[in-house]
Amino acid sequence: MEIIRIPRIMQDTSDDYVLRGRKIGFVPTMGALHEGHLSLVRRAKQENDIIIVSIFVNPIQFGHSEDFYKYPRDIEGDNEKLQREEVDIIFMPEISSMYPEGFLTHVKVEKISERLCGAIRPDHFKGVATVVTKLFNIVKPDRAYFGQKDYQQTVVVNQVVKDLDMDVEIIVCPTIRERDGLAMSSRNAYLDKSQREASIVIYKCLIEASELIKSGIIDAGYIKKIMHERLLKEPAVSGIDYAGVYDHTTFNELSEINGDLLLAVAVKIGETRLIDNILINVKRKR
Repeated sequence: MEIIRIPRIMQDTSDDYVLRGRKIGFVPTMGALHEGHLSLVRRAKQENDIIIVSIFVNPIQFGHSEDFYKYPRDIEGDNEKLQREEVDIIFMPEISSMYPEGFLTHVKVEKISERLCGAIRPDHFKGVATVVTKLFNIVKPDRAYFGQKDYQQTVVVNQVVKDLDMDVEIIVCPTIRERDGLAMSSRNAYLDKSQREASIVIYKCLIEASELIKSGIIDAGYIKKIMHERLLKEPAVSGIDYAGVYDHTTFNELSEINGDLLLAVAVKIGETRLIDNILINVKRKR
């Protein structure tokens, strides 16, 4: 396993693989790797010749009051996990090499970046779109792998790829969960024991909403009300950014339930912001 820190060297290495006809699978991460990340690596290994994982805590997708400086970092542990998975290259650039002095260019996706998480974190997806564009230009993957837990991010990235004519296939893989249903996330490390126990309310809320919809309820406003009530019954929930029923492509909030839709939640457990979602399809006879 090779560790590369300089973007130009990573580009040259990828160019060599491309010239030799090797298919590159890429898993972009911010480190603090867990089983969710590793599931993406394993999927990439099934479909590509060369596996590259980036570890880069991207400063421009964090707001001024957010957790960039305390975001979990475990370089040694990450390296050990990726070595066990037989990853070919870890790309681990410095901030100064990704955003050198005089950096002025950003990528912004309109509309879909401004809803849900984008409404709460206004520059978040601009930072995501910019770093993903840079990483794709550096790594030059044939396929890139993302988890459904960050569903809005996958839609934004797909839009960037489509609009900018990038020759990379975006693969969205299922959310990996703990045994009690909590979606795996690096930020779960922030939770103390009681908060961790309380956090399962997020998944329970999504499952209960899904079951109500399957039972025949078509009033999305009612589903939203039930979701909020369920979350607020848990004392550890200190705030709800959103919880409801949304169009799975535009993220517009729905009033009536029909077709493909997204059940999505973003809450704070104590000071820790956690997100989760479920995609469901409901066919109603008109």
